[in-house]
Amino acid sequence: MKLSIFLGLLLLSLQTLSQTERYQVYALRVAATTHPFPISYWADNGPQNDSVGVVFMIWLIRGNNGKNILLDAGFLHGSDYEKEFEFKSYQRPDSTLLKLGLKAGDITDIIISHPHWDHINGISLFPNAHIWIQKEDYNYFVSAAWLKRGAMGGFDKRDVRSLVDLNLAGRVTLVDGDNKEIIPGIKVFTGSKHTFDSQFVLVGTGANRIVLASDNIWIYYNLEHLRPAAIGGTWDTTAYVNSMRRMKTLVSNPKYIIPGHDAKVFSLFPQIAEGVVKIE
Repeated sequence: MKLSIFLGLLLLSLQTLSQTERYQVYALRVAATTHPFPISYWADNGPQNDSVGVVFMIWLIRGNNGKNILLDAGFLHGSDYEKEFEFKSYQRPDSTLLKLGLKAGDITDIIISHPHWDHINGISLFPNAHIWIQKEDYNYFVSAAWLKRGAMGGFDKRDVRSLVDLNLAGRVTLVDGDNKEIIPGIKVFTGSKHTFDSQFVLVGTGANRIVLASDNIWIYYNLEHLRPAAIGGTWDTTAYVNSMRRMKTLVSNPKYIIPGHDAKVFSLFPQIAEGVVKIE
């Protein structure tokens, strides 16, 4: 009788383990700038004489549950905002996935950290993806940002139309608030105020928990020195810094907090393919 109870408990524990969502996390480079930027361009009161390599990236969260989730969708050529940068390399976001054996149609979900052009413009590339965006960020993006006193820096009208069309098609979920598990094992957090109500992602991989900050941290200097984004990079500098402090409480090691535009990401983690690293 005792043996049968033991075997039953063992089977239950194995079933529970097999049902636990585990994810692998990858950073994929979409574009890199020709020249480094002064750190002061990205970090408030950062040094003007020190520079940082700048990249544009998306993140793949690949689960044992059939989920292939992107954080952000990258961009397509054509935005007026590209004029601020000179790219030495560019690859369409869907093409970067081929390096990991995935096609655009394999993406099940896209979490939008915030609706700036370089993070949302590629959503039309992924025909089967369900979109997750903060409710208040969505509402501001599609409405008040375009009023006379609105703040529409970094927003592209084409992306408004794309996102609204996807919402009309039933492919958008508006996440209502902070610390929400939107997909098993995937939580989103607000509070940084990079945009009206930007969000970042916490992922459990089994071995570690990883924070994908996107532009809620622009570069490592922001995190290491607790400096907010440079002027124009956040709605609330105090909130931006407090959010970074919060991120540090969510992981075992700050190395698992991944910023949105620092090229150093691609030298800190194992390279899987050109422009692709595994966060581990």
